[in-house]
Amino acid sequence: MTAVTTARPLAERPSPLKPRGAVWAALKLHRTPLRIWWALVAVTAAGMLWAYALGADAVREWSRSVASCATATGCVDTLDGTYEFYDLVTGLATSAIAYLPYLVAAWAGATLVARDLESGTSALAWTQSVTPARWLAAQLAVPAALITAGTTVLVLLHRLVWADGRDLLGVDWYNSDVFRANGPVAVGSALCALAVGALAGLLVRRTLPALGLALVVTVAVHTLGDLYRVSLWPSVTVTGAAASNLPADAAPLEHGVILTSGERIGNNLACVDNDTAVDLNRCMSKNGISDLWATYHPPSHFWPLQLTESAILLTLTALVVFLTFRVLKRRTA
Repeated sequence: MTAVTTARPLAERPSPLKPRGAVWAALKLHRTPLRIWWALVAVTAAGMLWAYALGADAVREWSRSVASCATATGCVDTLDGTYEFYDLVTGLATSAIAYLPYLVAAWAGATLVARDLESGTSALAWTQSVTPARWLAAQLAVPAALITAGTTVLVLLHRLVWADGRDLLGVDWYNSDVFRANGPVAVGSALCALAVGALAGLLVRRTLPALGLALVVTVAVHTLGDLYRVSLWPSVTVTGAAASNLPADAAPLEHGVILTSGERIGNNLACVDNDTAVDLNRCMSKNGISDLWATYHPPSHFWPLQLTESAILLTLTALVVFLTFRVLKRRTA
């Protein structure tokens, strides 16, 4: 008697986990950090919306109230503390956007990759027809999309607050935190931190050491950006009276004097405090100076500096991601 085997319909056969399933698994596995991320975005966005819609007008009204109270008797300042609260909210929002990469790097390094490797979750996924490369792609793609979306929203809101209350914020456009929070550098820094954290987790495979390594590298990238940002675009050089009277919104870089011998001396403040041309010429003649010079970045250099630094960060991110996949391939070969 011949046994008869019945073939299972194709639709009933178990199929490998598709990329869509890997993405859903990544979302489910890391839902707690993702909720924290969206809570942070929501709180920061709410603060900036208040500053833009109500805070700036309240501060201006408070300023008018203070001015009127200065010339009136028996006047009560009913808006006392408004400016302090506005300054606190905008300052915290700026810092939150500027330092998001540290949180992203910590999350990616400690939980996104290292914890999965340390606990064996990744190995379990690889036995369910999910290749290591597909697993890592899902681990990176989901956070990258959410980080890009959330950071972009925060940057756009920060630009609204900055444009509306620039006269109230008391900081310059080239301030490190303000510069980062006002453009795509914030997005590039966060994505770079994500890639660095993932590579650290893959290399170390332990939660706390990966966290430390990711933060150290992220701090280094952040510091190098602050140090060399002004060199990413040609600066403007002026001489004469213009060197001693730079525009109020300019980012000063260097200043110095040119001696009658032709020697140029940097970081020399001689004669820069003279307001009139007569005083300036007298001071220069007395000190053997033939001219003054200074270099600076005008506000029009904001976008060239932003785009150049963003391009460098995204290129670095791509290189780190490529290296991460190479390391994964070698370790799982």
